[in-house]
Amino acid sequence: MSHEGAPGDPAAARPWSCGAGHVLVCVRLTPKSSRDALEGLDTLSDGRVVMKARVRAVPEDGKANEALVRLIARTLETPRSHVGVVAGATSRLKTIRIDGPPGDLEEALARLCGLA
Repeated sequence: MSHEGAPGDPAAARPWSCGAGHVLVCVRLTPKSSRDALEGLDTLSDGRVVMKARVRAVPEDGKANEALVRLIARTLETPRSHVGVVAGATSRLKTIRIDGPPGDLEEALARLCGLA
């Protein structure tokens, strides 16, 4: 979920949106990878910007989703209970909700993605 903005607007290249007390992040997950990592941003063929993530877990019984949640929580230093998959549980494209102060989360995501 990117911010709406004019082409060339830095906010248009961000795969997250802020809500009251949370941030929603659009993620493209690659399961069964050789490592667990958040790898910056990618632009899909339809123009949407997503955060790229890889996990070693297999995509069955929610294992890859749980690995993604743990990876995001660990990377952003936020409690695991504050992170969850809210859309795309069975898809490679997922929407992740991270509860917490939106300004702080947005700043951390921007640093993580090399936008700050």
